[in-house]
Amino acid sequence: MDRIRIVGGNELHGVIPISGAKNAALPLMIASLLTDDTLTLENVPHLADVEQLIRILGNHGADISVNGRRERQGESYARTIHFTSRNIVSTTAPYELVSKMRASFWVIGPLLAREGKARVSLPGGCAIGTRPVDLFIDGLTALGANIEIDGGYVNATVPAGGLVGGRYVFPKVSVGATHVLMMAATLANGTTVLGNAAREPEVVDLAKCLNAMGAKITGQGTNTITVEGVPSLSGARHRVLPDRIETGTYAMAVAMAGGDVILEDTDASLLETALEAIRRTGAEISETNSGIRIVRSGAGIKPVDIVTDPFPGFPTDLQAQFMGLMTKSSGVSHITETIFENRFMHVQELARLGAKISLSGQTAKVEGVSRLKGAPVMATDLRASVSLVIAGLAAEGETMVSRVYHLDRGFERLEEKLTRCGAHVERVSD
Repeated sequence: MDRIRIVGGNELHGVIPISGAKNAALPLMIASLLTDDTLTLENVPHLADVEQLIRILGNHGADISVNGRRERQGESYARTIHFTSRNIVSTTAPYELVSKMRASFWVIGPLLAREGKARVSLPGGCAIGTRPVDLFIDGLTALGANIEIDGGYVNATVPAGGLVGGRYVFPKVSVGATHVLMMAATLANGTTVLGNAAREPEVVDLAKCLNAMGAKITGQGTNTITVEGVPSLSGARHRVLPDRIETGTYAMAVAMAGGDVILEDTDASLLETALEAIRRTGAEISETNSGIRIVRSGAGIKPVDIVTDPFPGFPTDLQAQFMGLMTKSSGVSHITETIFENRFMHVQELARLGAKISLSGQTAKVEGVSRLKGAPVMATDLRASVSLVIAGLAAEGETMVSRVYHLDRGFERLEEKLTRCGAHVERVSD
């Protein structure tokens, strides 16, 4: 099993190319089930989750071809993938596939809209929280679906006329459920209004792609999305937006280790709240023609309090990384997690490096220390794993991160990108 070895103490200098967003690519790939034409996606990252979803879509009958080419900066592959779901050969998403990646449950929306039926396994447990599928079921029911749960599967059908437009107000903001209901509503009869919808850039990106395919969606980026159903969708070509979580992660890595780095091919508007929090720690952030520049001199890291919230608030997917940064601040910071109830599993692993963190409910109190010391640590989930890398960049000696398959789910060639900027990071295979 692979591990990541980090020897801390090096500043970061250079250019880090930002990959396409995993959280945008996954729903875009699933949207290919809505049409029998070809959907071509550019800038798709090479990640374990993407590869798993390719297998899942293949199970439903999608024909998939991949073209890889070097990006202009020569440091990252940006893949173009063609998805053609001309014939849906199966409307069942089995447990052995869905259990490996929760987002694969989202196929229920397109399958139900296009084929009138879907049998999708419940996704099972999640390390960072319960993440129930109630909102998906209630929302699809509001569009006329008949749904029952039996034997660990969600069995959904629609009347002969297909899904019908309706109004559904999410009891709480859910990015995944917004994706699914927006996709399902594109082929429904009539108009659908989704209230308290997610506003994340990935939702806007999906709506942009669906509209290019012939959908009629308005209001994306606000909390009310309106979808006027159409009889069918066509193919399209769409470029996946930059990964704002990867952007924020590397910005925090520079703020932690020090240095001067250009984050290339990204957009500051995708994560303004997070960038402002990083600025308050003492890092200098400016926009450039090609992306974002992050600079931190030898000055200390200032403590900053954050609270995670749905977009445009501070992203929960950057909470662990920010905690890693705060472990070496010059004071006390408080980090409150409002999205997931169990997203502090990285605390004990950071403590192994010398971090001083205490928990009270959903708030972590981080008392900054003057030095961290390398140690063996274990990744517990995707975002927690990279928080250990950030801490390791500033720790004395060697930090060895195990279970890096978590990292491979969401960060494309992380060790290569950091090494090119002067970090001592390498993948070690046992």
